[in-house]
Amino acid sequence: MPKSQFIDPVKMRSASEITFTPIPVNQYNKTIREELDNKNFTKEELLHIYHDMAMIREFETMLNLVKTTGAYSGIAYNNPGPAHLSAGQEAAAVGMAYTLTIDDFIFGSHRSHGEILAKGLRSIQQLDDAALTKIMEDFFGGTAYNIVKKDFNGSVKELAKRFLLYGVMAEIFARETGFNKGLGGSMHAFFLPFGIYPNNAIVGGSADIAVGAALFKKVNRKPGLVVANIGDASMACGPVWEGMMFAAMDQFKQLWADDMKGGLPVVINIMNNHYGMGGQTCGETMGYDIAARIGAGINPEQMHAERVDGYNPLAVIDAYRRKREIIDKQKGGPVLLDVMTYRYSGHSPSDASSYRSKEEMEAWEEQDCILQFGKKLIEANIATQIDLDKIQDSVKGSMVDVFKLAIDEEISPRMDLHKTPELLGDMMFSNKTVDSFSNATPDVNHPLNENPRVKQIAGKERFVTDKEGKPVSKMKQYQLRDGLFEAIIHRFYEDPTLIAYGEENRDWGGAFAVYRGLTEALPYHRLFNTPIAEASIVGTAIGYAMCGGRVIPEIMYCDFLGRSGDEVFNQLPKWQAMSGNILKMPVVVRVSVGSKYGAQHSQDWTSLVAHIPGLKVCFPVTPYDAKGLMNTALQGTDPVIFFESQRIYEIGEQFHEGGVPKGYYEIPFGEPDIKREGKDITILTIGATLYRALEAAKILEEKYGMSAEVIDARSLVPFNYEKVIESVKKTGRIVLSSDATQRGSFLNDMAQNISELAFDYLDAPPVVVGSRNWITPAYELEYAFFPQPETIIDAIHEKIIPLKGYVPFANFTDAEQIRRAKLGI
Repeated sequence: MPKSQFIDPVKMRSASEITFTPIPVNQYNKTIREELDNKNFTKEELLHIYHDMAMIREFETMLNLVKTTGAYSGIAYNNPGPAHLSAGQEAAAVGMAYTLTIDDFIFGSHRSHGEILAKGLRSIQQLDDAALTKIMEDFFGGTAYNIVKKDFNGSVKELAKRFLLYGVMAEIFARETGFNKGLGGSMHAFFLPFGIYPNNAIVGGSADIAVGAALFKKVNRKPGLVVANIGDASMACGPVWEGMMFAAMDQFKQLWADDMKGGLPVVINIMNNHYGMGGQTCGETMGYDIAARIGAGINPEQMHAERVDGYNPLAVIDAYRRKREIIDKQKGGPVLLDVMTYRYSGHSPSDASSYRSKEEMEAWEEQDCILQFGKKLIEANIATQIDLDKIQDSVKGSMVDVFKLAIDEEISPRMDLHKTPELLGDMMFSNKTVDSFSNATPDVNHPLNENPRVKQIAGKERFVTDKEGKPVSKMKQYQLRDGLFEAIIHRFYEDPTLIAYGEENRDWGGAFAVYRGLTEALPYHRLFNTPIAEASIVGTAIGYAMCGGRVIPEIMYCDFLGRSGDEVFNQLPKWQAMSGNILKMPVVVRVSVGSKYGAQHSQDWTSLVAHIPGLKVCFPVTPYDAKGLMNTALQGTDPVIFFESQRIYEIGEQFHEGGVPKGYYEIPFGEPDIKREGKDITILTIGATLYRALEAAKILEEKYGMSAEVIDARSLVPFNYEKVIESVKKTGRIVLSSDATQRGSFLNDMAQNISELAFDYLDAPPVVVGSRNWITPAYELEYAFFPQPETIIDAIHEKIIPLKGYVPFANFTDAEQIRRAKLGI
């Protein structure tokens, strides 16, 4: 809590009560004639609404028939992939999209085809022919455009509809000509030029990501709002709650200054179809009764929550018009809309809906949104049944034409991973280098050279010894945390989009003092504290980066990665490749590896992260490496998990000749570094274990005449084995060590690779020395848990070469190895 805000005990202890304002439920009651008379719609606009609903229904019908009968309109096709359909929800989707422009972004769930089409069709209506043509021509070099325009003689807008249908359909059918090269598929399709951002296969997965997109708009002064389309069942998911809590932070309205003051421009749009998988949310799996009620628990404004009749597109449009006033003019976001609708299909086509009655489904079908809206158009003399039938026929004709194109193997091929087997691998990382994602002037509080921390660091010694070789005192020594700070503050003054946040990031200067000095340098909207909500810390960073910004989210302790598991393991690594490399993900997640705090705060989870394709992973443990690798991370466009060790934030530079340079430099990811040269054995380390390995090397040399070469991995992903292999060629032996528990350690993967790559040069198998497969004990017992110098020497003595007169500290015999494995410890 900043000192500027006083928590008054008198006020806090006074008796009072919390009161709530009524939450509207299905209050819209206007007729089409009234809307026409009030000039809220034209006849053409009302017919567009009907057309768009019909288009979505036919699209979902097509997919359902393909899945259930293997054909559409007499054309056979087999599609084994997923299809979560939204037939029945058309009015909710079209109403949601109607007021939005291409400056407004939508995110969706796995049941998102209707939302994608609704937003795309509305964008086509709003854009002129020249803009539409340019979008189609520019997208992937006009690949999809050239397919749909061949032999087509209609208007540009009609062509754009074909383009939209084709892009989504080809994507669902895994075609390289789809919007995301077939890598996103049914549950992840999107199209950025129309403001359609990624849809998510994880229930509730879009909620905190969409909040991050709204944060990007706010911080970078971009127009438009963001809609998070999520299902009613997702309201039990952690990322949804954490996202809403993040979006509703008081600081947006109380601490952020000037034009930044005000709430986030985000709408949490609950597509409430009453079911989650086979569970009925109201009456079975939830307790909220009406989902709009949840808004009352988030902030005093109750998120301006409202339930809307999602079977009436005009009711949804009316709600969005009113909520937009709150977001745009009052800066009063976030907003929660409970859009009541219904899905006719099961969770997927393989779901027979045995959990609901035939009577219930028939009752909803009698009130079908398209059927009822058509009747109202006829009653209001907007159209005749013949007119509506013509729309339906036109929609069906377009769908059949596009379907034929999308399933044609020659016109719409899939990626050929036989012909180009590394094509998908090449798309995992973007590997770009970007100084800044904006030409704007960075928002800072003073020039860089006036910063008090910068001035203090300027007077420090950048090597552990002075010119005479005498040790430098801790007070005057340039530390690892200083290296991180110099890289980070440099980028803040270089890239105006860069923001950093997490628990205790501001005022305190970060939990481990890395950010000390940034508080003075940066306004609130570039460095701020978040709720203790790790999922939203990483999730919002993903949304922020998707929209074109750079961000440093911080996870205070490595152990807390579990609280952001979906975001780190299932979202952050995958969107670049699933987008067909359209998206970039310049997110640097700072993660500290602890010590002294026991089982839930002192674990090294580098192996868990390194296991996930799509993440770059590094772990510098010297000031020189920390600054150089952080510079590289903040220059790149890929997601980086940047591990730091709490054991060594105060350590000085003792390896790089000349100390840590004052200027800017980069260290490429993947290049290990020899920290001590030797000829008899190689010790490869990850993380702070380096310093214990150096102690072991000293003991080996002084007591046993063995010369050890010590290599610091610095990075886990990527990793270049060439330097390690050259070392093994010289020494013939290698030990690998880190603080990660030995079972499942990334060291085992490295050992296997070294065995294969350097087999002819090894005199003994590689030996891995990790932490014990226990819970992490108290600080006083850590000597028996984490690798120690003696542990490394034990492994050498037992597994590689006996050391004369050596008495083992720990047991590394084969029998002990078998015993531990049998016990699972």
